[in-house]
Amino acid sequence: MDSLLHDLMSAAALARPDAIAVVHEGRTITYADLDRASNRLANTLHDRGIRRGDRVGLYLEKSVDAVIGVYAILKTGAAYVPLDPAAPASRVAYIARNCGVRVLITGAEKAARWSELLADGAPITTLVVCNTDKVVDAPLPPQVTVLTHRDVQRSSESPLGVGAISLDLAYILYTSGSTGEPKGVKLTHRNALAFVEWAVETFDVRSDDRLSSHAPFHFDLSVFDLFAAAKAGATLILVPPETSLFPTAVRRFIEDNGITIWYSVPSILNLLTVRGDLKTGALPTLRTILFAGEVFPTKYLRRLMALLPGVRFSNLYGPTETNVCTWYDVPLLPDDMEEPIPIGRAIDDVEVFAVTEDGVRAHKGQVGELYVRGPTVMQGYWGDADRTARGLVPHPFDTELTDRAYRTGDLVEELDDGSYRFLGRRDSQIKSRGYRIELGDIEAALYAHPDVIECAVTAVPDDMVTNRIRAFVVVRNEVRESDLVRFCAARVPRYMVPESFEIRDALPKTSTGKVDRRALAGAAAS
Repeated sequence: MDSLLHDLMSAAALARPDAIAVVHEGRTITYADLDRASNRLANTLHDRGIRRGDRVGLYLEKSVDAVIGVYAILKTGAAYVPLDPAAPASRVAYIARNCGVRVLITGAEKAARWSELLADGAPITTLVVCNTDKVVDAPLPPQVTVLTHRDVQRSSESPLGVGAISLDLAYILYTSGSTGEPKGVKLTHRNALAFVEWAVETFDVRSDDRLSSHAPFHFDLSVFDLFAAAKAGATLILVPPETSLFPTAVRRFIEDNGITIWYSVPSILNLLTVRGDLKTGALPTLRTILFAGEVFPTKYLRRLMALLPGVRFSNLYGPTETNVCTWYDVPLLPDDMEEPIPIGRAIDDVEVFAVTEDGVRAHKGQVGELYVRGPTVMQGYWGDADRTARGLVPHPFDTELTDRAYRTGDLVEELDDGSYRFLGRRDSQIKSRGYRIELGDIEAALYAHPDVIECAVTAVPDDMVTNRIRAFVVVRNEVRESDLVRFCAARVPRYMVPESFEIRDALPKTSTGKVDRRALAGAAAS
């Protein structure tokens, strides 16, 4: 097993120096040039005081320069902190304050935001503007140093040779927290490599593969894109964010770039299936589709599999805190199957098990919270010992084990074949009129309707009944609310049928491509 993530890219540069490492909107870079460019930037960061264990922010649009930035940060022994370029300045500044980002790798297109970050308390002392040679005119205090691409080019191409080890922090991914402030998930080189090396072997990622990079770098799906491609010496094709807005553009992107392995959230694949103008046997270069992050409606998965009969489909599951921890190779799906597919079994060298509300191990068919133990499990939450202690707990059934298990908060049941089925979030289970209700069950029922393309169900707090249920639905043809009520009532108990249905042209999405449930909850409550 390689010990550090950037070793994967450096090894590829030695083995296949002239192979194309990254492609983005007409720009390409070879593995040798990626290695040299990241060495120059790493030396620049080192000259600005970045040392092993520091945190460096990555605040620019997805690009070849962003990939160079990832590897440069890792080569200094620091951890990269990818920041959502579309997020409000207050959120970005909070993250910078929270984990002490002093140096920010950024792009000229973000110049208007720099002063806002500083005004919000971001402790930034150096801005490395990696995509321009020009001095950027921005109102900044004198203590902030701004370096351009030309400054970076003057740095040495020699490797730094930092004595990092696999247990060192590699990156921090900030996810939404229950308090409203994002929480920083700390992940080590070993955490990522345990997943990446398993994935490369399991999905036979090869040097002639062309992998899509759909997920933004602040989303954990990007870990596979970046590092599985490097491990195999394959080519990584960055998907422009605007491509995802149009299903036909996604189809053309896969065709034009000869994508062989696609990885994304199911929402993109849903729309590709329904509105991508796919014909049976389309996308001939594509051999593997991986999906994760949310439930893939079975009817659309079945349809997409029928359209792409030679493609392998796999469901990858795992919260950010565990990387990927279970997987499920999707077989042919029966025509009458409506329930979601399983999340599968544990990946190699990872243990998963379910614990009931009573604290005992769940048997097959029993509902329990999923626990994960193994090398993919995070180090903890940055600067939050209490949250870490709640999430990482001693193994409940083996006191001799010294490593901790992560409580996912996800409810599952083990099936007869040993795989697990995801049932919903422990904290998304609501009560209404005295009944316990899992919102995901209602969504699964709605997705069975032949004209429902997307749906999301929310709960609105109510003094009389505890919660009222509201559904947001995107449909293909004209559908009346009464039709949806009858359809839903035939599949779930009456108390689970939403009180109202709002039909929309599209559901709002987060920057990671998932349905923005927080925005819908706000709309439902208004």
